Amino acid sequence: MTDLRTQATEIHEQFSDQLDISVDDVEERLDTLVNEYKVPLSEARRSVTNTYLDEAGMERDELGGGAGSGNEQVEIADVDAPEEWIDVTAKVTELWDATSDAVAQVGLLGDETGTIKFTKWSKSDLPDLEEGKVYHLRNVVTDEYEGRYSVKLNRTTVIEERDEDIEVGSDDVTVEGALVDIQSGSGLIKRCPEEDCTRVLQNGRCNEHGEVEGEFDLRIKGVLDDGNEVHEILFNKEATEDLTGITLEEAQEMAMDALDTSVVADEMRADLLGKYYRITGPTFRRYVLVDDVEQLSDPTDAEAVLIKARSI
Repeated sequence: MTDLRTQATEIHEQFSDQLDISVDDVEERLDTLVNEYKVPLSEARRSVTNTYLDEAGMERDELGGGAGSGNEQVEIADVDAPEEWIDVTAKVTELWDATSDAVAQVGLLGDETGTIKFTKWSKSDLPDLEEGKVYHLRNVVTDEYEGRYSVKLNRTTVIEERDEDIEVGSDDVTVEGALVDIQSGSGLIKRCPEEDCTRVLQNGRCNEHGEVEGEFDLRIKGVLDDGNEVHEILFNKEATEDLTGITLEEAQEMAMDALDTSVVADEMRADLLGKYYRITGPTFRRYVLVDDVEQLSDPTDAEAVLIKARSI
């Protein structure tokens, strides 16, 4: 008997007296989470168990601890790891146009501690969220891409509208200084194309999926120096295009003409190093993730900055 079948059988035994479900029904839910959403089996079991508890009208503590103990209610600023199942209460601050048929809705959720991106899958068959309204969301799974956390709404998510308002806070920081280094791994890069994997390829290989045909992306990993301390900053594709004026398509053409992807980062270094910027965005580990960038008049000795940059 497979692990999924074993787990499904145990869950079915817990709820067969309260709900008209089969082992196959339970296994299908587990299979969707584990194989489609890449959720660890233990987390998938907890999510499915919580869903059946809600359907059966049971209190979660009736089954004691473990799988029936429920998710942690967290504030947005406390989301700090991917693939965790959580509950959040938040306001829909923005809705964006979905760029994929697989996505029903995408936008921003916010609470007093900050904001976070959310994605609602089309196949989840959930009701639409409305901009400006507050919801309690149970069974959402966290994700991370380029240092930014997000939450995914799936078919096990429970949406409860709340008759209240939330004053949405900000978790942004602002740093400024001279750009003294553009680090290795900047410019034109390739990412793993596997679903829900965003790892940057090293010599054509993904650490998890092995040798793959990667998908091109742009980024800048930079170092900003204000004279007293340095700040590592990370530009995603959109921020990189805005700063450099080089689109992803143009970067690919440059690399093809030169038969070398490093020419893209080299051109960025030639154009950007020594210039002074004010950067605003949230932090992730050691990086400030660039949301807004403003070029400032340079209060430093440009030649000294470049000498320092070349010595790093």
